[in-house]
Amino acid sequence: MAVLTTDQKMVLDMVRAVSREVLWAMAPEYDRTGQYPWPQLKQLAQLGLLGMTTPEAWGGAGLDSVTWALAMEEIAAADPSVAVILSVTSGLPQYMLNRFGSEAQKKKYLVPLARGEWIGAFSLTEPHAGSDPASLKLSAQKVPGGWELNGLKSWVTSGGQAQVYVVMARSEAGISSFIVEKDTPGLSFGSPEEKMGLHAAHTCELRFEGVFVPEENLLGQEGRGLAQALAGLDSGRIGIAAQAVGMARAAFEIAKQYADERTQFGQKIREFQGVGFKLAEMHTRIAAARALVLEAAAKKDRGEKYTLEASAAKLFASDVAVNVTREAVQVLGGYGYHREYRVERYYRDAKITEIYEGTSEIQKLVIARELYR
Repeated sequence: MAVLTTDQKMVLDMVRAVSREVLWAMAPEYDRTGQYPWPQLKQLAQLGLLGMTTPEAWGGAGLDSVTWALAMEEIAAADPSVAVILSVTSGLPQYMLNRFGSEAQKKKYLVPLARGEWIGAFSLTEPHAGSDPASLKLSAQKVPGGWELNGLKSWVTSGGQAQVYVVMARSEAGISSFIVEKDTPGLSFGSPEEKMGLHAAHTCELRFEGVFVPEENLLGQEGRGLAQALAGLDSGRIGIAAQAVGMARAAFEIAKQYADERTQFGQKIREFQGVGFKLAEMHTRIAAARALVLEAAAKKDRGEKYTLEASAAKLFASDVAVNVTREAVQVLGGYGYHREYRVERYYRDAKITEIYEGTSEIQKLVIARELYR
């Protein structure tokens, strides 16, 4: 791990303790019931963890991206559902508001988001526009005083729970970004999707039927929405990669402990090469994934372009998460298939990291393109 400053160590120690005390115990129950984890989010908000990288002037903690990535790893190790909610609200809406928003928009929306009084959501994907966001169809028709939005958005994390939605829609000038409040007339929400994993991180469809968005809620310049969204995804991918590392690490630690306790044929199973080699490879891949995440975060902190590094980190870390969690299930054998040991949940949760905020295939396209820039 990178050499941390005293302040970074203090933050990380605090996040690690809170994750274990506040998130770890209830994570299986939230996974079972699918209840949105408002109590946990409110406790994390009181500690300033819902706006970690947002500047202090706008209600956040003003932390650097390296600290944020390490904190996201710790939170994901305890409860991946909470981690993805935090990653989205801070890595996308807050990032975009801080970078592209007006002072009035920051006062009205960024401050309560950074303080954790509100949760933010990011609305780009549509039923027929996933990996190809440029083909989105949600329309933004100019009307007196603003725009009228009509259409659908899908797979919106925290949909129906978040108070603020950054929405990409097709206006006359192209794709533009709009800030939409939850209670806006004409905006409705589908039921939470029944997913393989991340049960407590609600995902649903958004329906826009004559939704009026006032002029002052255009985010940045009209027609620049897709570029803004892609910039937000660069930031968000660091969070997702860190989340993947956290899941992998948690599953590895369970497998490592189990291998030291379980005996077969008169010896601990960690002494069998078949198990020992699995643990060795798991450890190595997790360390490599974390290094890629921290490299991307460090470049972001230095103000350098980090598209390549963010995509590489997400591509590799998500692959590590899926493979390490699968191998953890294998190390535990039949117990790995049992919910009591948690590794099956990390396995289910890990798969989505290869899909959302850009599939692994899209990350390869991005990386290949960036290599020649």
